[in-house]
Amino acid sequence: MTEREKMLAGELYNWEDADLLNRWHLAKHLQQKYNTTDSRDQKQREAILDQLLGSRGEDVSIAAPFFVDYGENIHLGSFVEINMNCVFLDCNRITIGDHTGIGPGVHIYAVFHPVNPSERLPEGRKIWVSQTAPVTIGSNVWIGGGAIILPGVTIGDNTTIGAGSVVTHSIPANCLAVGNPCRVIRKLE
Repeated sequence: MTEREKMLAGELYNWEDADLLNRWHLAKHLQQKYNTTDSRDQKQREAILDQLLGSRGEDVSIAAPFFVDYGENIHLGSFVEINMNCVFLDCNRITIGDHTGIGPGVHIYAVFHPVNPSERLPEGRKIWVSQTAPVTIGSNVWIGGGAIILPGVTIGDNTTIGAGSVVTHSIPANCLAVGNPCRVIRKLE
């Protein structure tokens, strides 16, 4: 099994693998290019996103600056709006449904390090190993500014996550959830 396959399967993997590093460097180049392209040059911005992202639907808007690990594991539906200063650590799949809005400064993490020190830094390694879990955000969701979404979380359709929330577990559809840790405070119709 390759390191990329291990990464996407959620197993411990070596992010220093040459194949992964090559894609990581390409993503850094593309994100830098995107972040410095004139915001009025929509044709150029879309061409960069086509190379950077795994997939995107129609009318996707991403305000610069925007930061990713690999980019290719990010899959966006149609009519998605992502505000500035967002960080998507896409070492596993990050999927965002149609008509979803992501506020400024939102961080979505699909990667983590083991809690146990001996697992995160196995004998003979100088740098920590990592693990991943996908993040899925449904359609017609609003993620308020500064929210952090942790690995393995699913957020259901039509849900609103309050600004500054830390989403540590999955949140169902049709609700308002806020806080640290994020919790449902009421159902939405």
